Amino acid sequence: MKKFFTFLLAALTFAACNKPEAKMTNDQSHMTKKLITRIAEIEVNEGYLEEYLAAAHNVGTKSVKSEEGVICIFPMQVKDSTNTIRILEIYRNEEAYQAHLQTPHFLEYKQGTLHMVKSLQLVATEPLAPETMPLIFKKY
Repeated sequence: MKKFFTFLLAALTFAACNKPEAKMTNDQSHMTKKLITRIAEIEVNEGYLEEYLAAAHNVGTKSVKSEEGVICIFPMQVKDSTNTIRILEIYRNEEAYQAHLQTPHFLEYKQGTLHMVKSLQLVATEPLAPETMPLIFKKY
């Protein structure tokens, strides 16, 4: 569990340190219209939680650090159901998302966790206030 929170803090810190300005420029406004945003809803099989969290830590950290188009991978554990994970994913555009799916670290995660995942649902979302995107981690 400690590793999970370390990953979460690292992801937030990395994102906060890489947002140079709080005001949205016209270029940023245009970019937010192309964002891919979704929530992955994952139920982990009994007995695999720690192993799954370690794998999620690895792929999340590598994705945020090494992929320019990965804006956010923000995993959360449901308090009343610790084997239930929600991951907020934000990609710069469809191309960035497709590139992410082909990275060695994502492919290793996907293949390595297949037996750990009881269910997976990918919920596509639409940002209601995309103009706030540059401020998301600024306040953290």
